[in-house]
Amino acid sequence: MEQKSKRERLLWAQFDALQMGSGWDETDVAKPQILIEDVYGDSHPGSVHLCALAEQAKYGVFETGGFPAQFHTTDICDGCAQGHDGMNYILASREAICDMVEIHGNVNPWDGMILSSSCDKSIPAHLKAAARLDIPTIFIPGGSMRPGPNMTTSLVAGDISLRQKRKGAITDQEIRDYKLTGCPSVGACTFLGTASTMQCMAEALGMALPGTALMPATMRDILAAARKAGRTILSLAEQGITPGKIMTLKAFENAIVIHSAIGGSTNATIHLPSIARELGLTLPPELFDEINHRIPHIGNINPSGAHLTESFWFAGGVPMVQWLLKDYLHLDVLTVTGKTLGENLDDLWAEHFFDRGLGYLANYGLTRDEVIFPLEQAEEMGSIAILKGNIAPQGSVVKYSACAKEMRVHEGPARVFDSEEAAFQAVVDGKIQPGDILIIRYEGPRGSGMPEMLMTTEAIVCDKRLNGSVSLVTDGRFSGATRGAAIGHVSPEAAAGGPLAFVHEGDILRYDIPARTLNVVGLEGIPCTPEEAAAALAKRAKEEGIVPRPPRKGFYKRYTESALSAMEGAGY
Repeated sequence: MEQKSKRERLLWAQFDALQMGSGWDETDVAKPQILIEDVYGDSHPGSVHLCALAEQAKYGVFETGGFPAQFHTTDICDGCAQGHDGMNYILASREAICDMVEIHGNVNPWDGMILSSSCDKSIPAHLKAAARLDIPTIFIPGGSMRPGPNMTTSLVAGDISLRQKRKGAITDQEIRDYKLTGCPSVGACTFLGTASTMQCMAEALGMALPGTALMPATMRDILAAARKAGRTILSLAEQGITPGKIMTLKAFENAIVIHSAIGGSTNATIHLPSIARELGLTLPPELFDEINHRIPHIGNINPSGAHLTESFWFAGGVPMVQWLLKDYLHLDVLTVTGKTLGENLDDLWAEHFFDRGLGYLANYGLTRDEVIFPLEQAEEMGSIAILKGNIAPQGSVVKYSACAKEMRVHEGPARVFDSEEAAFQAVVDGKIQPGDILIIRYEGPRGSGMPEMLMTTEAIVCDKRLNGSVSLVTDGRFSGATRGAAIGHVSPEAAAGGPLAFVHEGDILRYDIPARTLNVVGLEGIPCTPEEAAAALAKRAKEEGIVPRPPRKGFYKRYTESALSAMEGAGY
């Protein structure tokens, strides 16, 4: 493949001078030039260690005759945005990071690119940018945080935060102990939230080296993986293997299979379509539903299971799931190794990857089969469902693998809130009753930027009076750690005039996850058919109109005015 940087740097003599003024020498400017882009910064544990991975990737590039340059666009953390308007910027940050990487990738002529991130929005942002730039690219996942005390996760915060708001429910010592132990190391939170899910999706798409998703962020393995990525990128550039040749429709189908099997975050139903859109591909919500109907759920991983992501990696991680599900996968897809998925799995067996983690599992008294179930032990198929009905004609999403079976079909009165803050306060104040179905609306992409509803879902499941009987329906989204009967991404959203905007307090809602339905079946307490309710909602729409959105400015204004539906990936 022709060296792009060598050709384009000859167009303007100042380019070489600028690079040499940055510390390059005369031989460096003639080498293949590799962009190393990460989200390093002091913002949160998922990013603060990425400089060390980038340094190892640089060494690998040097070893193979290239010259690397580091760029940074720091990401932000959902956990830092809980409970205030900062959460409204979280999903939008995916677009901002993607745009910055696009800028970095286009202004200079690069021969290849290495991307590194750990978390919810930065990983899909990097994959979107890789698709948009379509230059040879390898993604380095930032790995998993260490477990907390008694194999807990940072999501102990849900219980702590709820009791903090109730007089006499918690001591200062309990709060301090959590703060000192809730996030014991760098890396992504050690449950299968969106951060961990998207690391798995990057590998399942073929964009990360085999076995690199969810490596413990404090172990030597992740440094070795970063070095290997640096050594591999020049080979990828020489072969002209770009993301467009890797992230094909078959690769996306593979990723959805893995997502179904491990019980991944519902946010993947936003991110994967948005990444695919950059490549001119469409992933309809029905594709997720179809695949989930037939793939065994074998990942026993919190919050849909018992164990943490570190243990999942020790058990073989994504490659072991791929091996067990090889009859369901397209094994001929190309990956960043320059080989096919099937060839990668054979290579991992040959180099004992699948055996080395078992001793670490034994440290926790676990075996592989306890963390990744054999297919014959799977208790159900898939992990998420797409529900449609008169308040979600385009669809909605529920993670039923994290929902008790007795709550997978439910009918109850609607408790309607036009913001999450109002709904959360109602839970805290004891104003929600068992059996209620909370509606939180105007929280979709155009409504408020599509924040996650984690504070409210955690408040429900941490309240013994409400847990297991109260459901939540929203046009917003959820944390990947969400537990319980939580139905999100209702489309079209309220701010776009969707039927959810016209549900009244006391209307009767019914959802049926096995039947994939979500409907109003009663008007202000009086039962009716779904068809009668749909007609009433349409009549209300003409009479009432939507609640106007408050004035906005800057990037937030641009995003909320142009964001697509959640069913289309919520990009712009």
